[in-house]
Amino acid sequence: MKALKHLNKYFYKYRYRLIIGIIITIIAKIFALFTPRLIGASINVVSDRFEGKISQEVFESELLINVLLIIGAAIVAGIFTFLMRQTIINVSRYIEYDLKNEIYQHYQILSLNFYKSNRTGDLMNRISEDVGKVRMYVGPAIMYTMNTITLFVVALIYMISTAPKLTLYTLLPLPILSFTIYKLSRLINKRSTIVQQSLSTLSTYSQETFSGISVIKSYGIESRTNTEFDSLSAKNRQKQINLTKVQALFFPLMILLIGISNIIVIYVGGMQYINGEIENIGTIAEFIIYVNMLTWPVATVGWVTSLIQQAEASQKRINEFLDTAPEIKNKAEELTPIKGNIEFKNVSFIYPDTNIEALKDVSFKLNSGETLAILGKTGSGKSTILDLLGRLYDINNGSILVDKTEISNLNLYSLRESIGYVPQDAFLFSDTIKNNIKFGKEDATEEEVIEAAKNARVHKNIVDFKNGYDTILGERGLTLSGGQKQRLSIARAIIKTPEILLFDDCLSAVDTETEEKILKNLVKLTKDKTTIIVSHRISSAKNADKIIVLDDGKVIQTGNHETLINTDGYYKELYVKQLSEKELH
Repeated sequence: MKALKHLNKYFYKYRYRLIIGIIITIIAKIFALFTPRLIGASINVVSDRFEGKISQEVFESELLINVLLIIGAAIVAGIFTFLMRQTIINVSRYIEYDLKNEIYQHYQILSLNFYKSNRTGDLMNRISEDVGKVRMYVGPAIMYTMNTITLFVVALIYMISTAPKLTLYTLLPLPILSFTIYKLSRLINKRSTIVQQSLSTLSTYSQETFSGISVIKSYGIESRTNTEFDSLSAKNRQKQINLTKVQALFFPLMILLIGISNIIVIYVGGMQYINGEIENIGTIAEFIIYVNMLTWPVATVGWVTSLIQQAEASQKRINEFLDTAPEIKNKAEELTPIKGNIEFKNVSFIYPDTNIEALKDVSFKLNSGETLAILGKTGSGKSTILDLLGRLYDINNGSILVDKTEISNLNLYSLRESIGYVPQDAFLFSDTIKNNIKFGKEDATEEEVIEAAKNARVHKNIVDFKNGYDTILGERGLTLSGGQKQRLSIARAIIKTPEILLFDDCLSAVDTETEEKILKNLVKLTKDKTTIIVSHRISSAKNADKIIVLDDGKVIQTGNHETLINTDGYYKELYVKQLSEKELH
């Protein structure tokens, strides 16, 4: 139960609702337990009339009163049972809402390395399936536990006050029940954990398949993925069956034990009535009703125990992520305005998940409003510089200064709010084109959206769509071409008008003519902005104030366009190569 202690703060938050729910539960059960006594009394009235102890008028009067009281008690008990469910089950929904938000907010602050180490399907399973299991604990499990405890206490008081010896015999099977529940619960907990892990694997495989459906279809491997999914499903099915086999033992066992209790009541109660230890025959009927009223609560003990064990297994999985501390910590609470002065001083960085040394002793300085272009071969560390500027990772050695302040000492949200980032792999949401552009600035006007699209040279493409800016994009912008996705991503960054703009090879899928037009627009838009452009093309770099060339994580060339084309090295070779290719076309 240690894992479930995490929920105590929510129980405290909704303590008044839960207390009201408990009070309502007690009232509901007290009224519900009027019925056995009234039925017992009614049978005694019938017995007395049969033996001639009372007149027909008294018989009819007492029987009518008892029937009306039974109906009244049932109605009141029903109303309070409804209120009990409304109170406690509603609390479970509130806690489910709070827990999902807590998990989601924690996911948001975890560093990029966490997402590289964990699969999306597993993350989704913990915030959906696992939280669902926990909700069954904080709702139905607690409600039925309160229900059972109240029913047992009140019924036990009634039963002992009526026939203490018969009560003792009736409750004899309960120790056997308790021991069985203990043994089965341990097994359920173990198998529940295995089932949840299996579901995570299945969810992850499904998510990856749907995300990569175009690749699967292109390679014609649908049958192979079907076979693999079928294999995973079969394993999951077997694990679910193994869990169900254990859970299935509960109800037959409960019914058997309740049946034994009924036999004991009839036999022992009958013998006591014959021997004169019980005065009224109605007492036996009353006890049979008590036993049968306790049938469902006793049966739910097993079910509730199963729910608690499953919830504990799920909460343990949730806690694993909630206990994961973010590697990137926000040290400064105060928001600070960013001007855009950037300096790298002997920066070295090793990716924690792969141990690849991406940057080695990199240094450069960029004043506010200047443009830096970074060129180099694939894997030379260009994109890493942009990731470090957004503080998606922290460096191993050296220092990164923004406005002469160590980047780790800046408010994380101030820093990222001041950055407009266009990634190499443009990510678009399953939403309208307008909202995807407004993602950079939520309160942007329609005119601002159109202006940003025009500057990114994508406006004409958008208006050609049937619904224009209200066109709903497929997942990850699947309905757009690579170039259109990149240009929408650029529009999203520039509408934000940030102090720092980062472009990570974001024109690679755009033709040279469109690239030239976009670059001309960017020159105007980035006039007072600190801009870093990562590219494989000289055309994207030639207008930059400063250019650096990376190779294997090291700076091998630095200067401006004029200096570098007149200096032997990588930049000049690339310039000559791309110039000849342009002439050929």
